[in-house]
Amino acid sequence: MAKEKDTGRKIIAQNKKARHDYTILDTYECGLALMGTEVKSLRMGRASLVDGFVQIDGGEAWLHNIHVPEYVQGTWTNHSAKRKRKLLMHRAEIDKLESKAQESGHTIVPLALYFLNGRVKVEIALAKGKKEYDKRQTLREKQDTRETNRAVSAARRRQRSA
Repeated sequence: MAKEKDTGRKIIAQNKKARHDYTILDTYECGLALMGTEVKSLRMGRASLVDGFVQIDGGEAWLHNIHVPEYVQGTWTNHSAKRKRKLLMHRAEIDKLESKAQESGHTIVPLALYFLNGRVKVEIALAKGKKEYDKRQTLREKQDTRETNRAVSAARRRQRSA
């Protein structure tokens, strides 16, 4: 588990594919209603957000397709690995998300799962799907900025040594 020093967040899992496949419009941090064995499994740093999505049913937000493996030392009280989990959010946030998500091409995806002050939090995002050419453009821009940063740092090294 990686730990971010300034925020006190211990990251369990990230969904890097979501940032590649979607344009992130807005992000939210919310709690997660979990069973005890799920928390123990997450403390071991095991989870996958790859196919996850959020659906709003009856005024409640639910997180689907998040894989939290069964706790190894769990007994009959163990959880199922891919069950839907309730998100803990304010009513106004849920209503706002629901209205925005119903627009064409918009969806709600999980970006990160982490511990914050001992509690499991999930960062979700309102996102719009990218077209294939948008994905290629984003990769090209990343590569260009990486090359410019390399060139600048190499020039600085040469300048210092001279």
